Amino acid sequence: MLLRDVTPDDVDAYVRMRCDPVMMRDLGGPLPRDGMRAKVEHDVRRAAEDTAWTKMIVPEGAAPSVVAGTVTLRSHDDGGQRVSEIGWMVLPAHQGQGLGKRAVRTLLGMAAEDGRWGLVHAFPAVGNAPSNGICRTLGFTLLGQRDVTFAGRLLRSNHWTIEPRPGVSGR
Repeated sequence: MLLRDVTPDDVDAYVRMRCDPVMMRDLGGPLPRDGMRAKVEHDVRRAAEDTAWTKMIVPEGAAPSVVAGTVTLRSHDDGGQRVSEIGWMVLPAHQGQGLGKRAVRTLLGMAAEDGRWGLVHAFPAVGNAPSNGICRTLGFTLLGQRDVTFAGRLLRSNHWTIEPRPGVSGR
């Protein structure tokens, strides 16, 4: 598996992930297609500024243009406190292969080496068993449930945290 920075050419991958009712079931439903180019441009800009890491997940042996999903690490304000948050999406054709877990593990390892992210939070939807399983397997600590806003939508999520460290392995 390879993680590469998001590029302006990734609009189609964003559409397949964020505008699909199945992919967005736990995130309040599909987003409109017309906002995807702007979202990619925003993510490319933040990656170039090194203020957020948006990585495209490329399966082992595939061309860099073949995208299985994304994993993102960003900092933002959460009730007056600065927090680092990790999130991920894996397209249906690539689910169940361990790509999401490997991508999260790899990005957490990069965060540990970088040293600036501190405690990392994850907020998968309460009903998203695969994403909650990734958190559990990689050693995140479950703090409880809370409401979070994603794309302007209020969602009930589990609140997990982990301190990035080199060699995060999990089972």
